[in-house]
Amino acid sequence: MSRRSDQRREAAFALYESELSGRPLEEVLESRDAGELTRALAGVADENRPELEGLIARNAIGWELDRIAVLERSIMLVALAEVAYPESVPSESPIPPAGAIDEAVSVAKEYCGSAAPGFVNGVLDAAVAELRQNPAGDE
Repeated sequence: MSRRSDQRREAAFALYESELSGRPLEEVLESRDAGELTRALAGVADENRPELEGLIARNAIGWELDRIAVLERSIMLVALAEVAYPESVPSESPIPPAGAIDEAVSVAKEYCGSAAPGFVNGVLDAAVAELRQNPAGDE
């Protein structure tokens, strides 16, 4: 697996599998023979889960975090991890926030329900706007 978009998708799937199975993320990544970017994105998302889930919760107006589908939440965690912590993600050129949102929406279109892409787009757009006002780690 070499395409960066494939590795982003795999990072979301690894987070999803870890949460549903209760298996440690590292074990899931090992079983998936994850690439460097997949490991980095999933690891950053997992390490910063409280902050990133806080961003999601604040921007998913009218939704409780635990009511958001696990896969949708995992997709958003990966996108926000890459936007909020670009220095922790191996890349010659970091993806712009709009690109991270587009890729997350694309994964949601392919693997989630029909309402998911719009929901993911709206939450991520608002969360990225919040990050611009208050970058990760500046609390």
